[in-house]
Amino acid sequence: MARSSLGKLPKRYSFILNPYTDARLSRCPKCNKLTYLRKFVLFIHIEQWGSLALGKTCRYCSHCELIMAHKDELDAELARSFSQLAPEVIGNDYMVMGTVEKKAWEAGLGRSGQPLTEALKHVAQFKRYYDFHYKPAGWYPADDKSGK
Repeated sequence: MARSSLGKLPKRYSFILNPYTDARLSRCPKCNKLTYLRKFVLFIHIEQWGSLALGKTCRYCSHCELIMAHKDELDAELARSFSQLAPEVIGNDYMVMGTVEKKAWEAGLGRSGQPLTEALKHVAQFKRYYDFHYKPAGWYPADDKSGK
């Protein structure tokens, strides 16, 4: 049985959400090449509210087609967006589902929203999600196997 994708566009990019405030992804965790900044329109589902397209500058590895967002920066952007729109949803759980075509997003900026079925025509779901884990440098007991 084939799984359906979220949007009408083919799946594109992989995604990492970095939950650590003291670790920044200047190098790709997959291929170790330098990453660079690129603006994406992220399609985000917020619990008890709905979906949102948010323009966000993220780290990007063109070799791996990997988008890397820092959770603390994304949380701040969402809080800023919802402070006027819907303050009661600030702090709710969310999931970054994919990307939106930039031209479609820019065309919809002046309007007060569009039906979800129309917006989904311009959404590309992520091919793959990765979890990011790291162990800070330092001295650890010899029998500590968690860093290996």
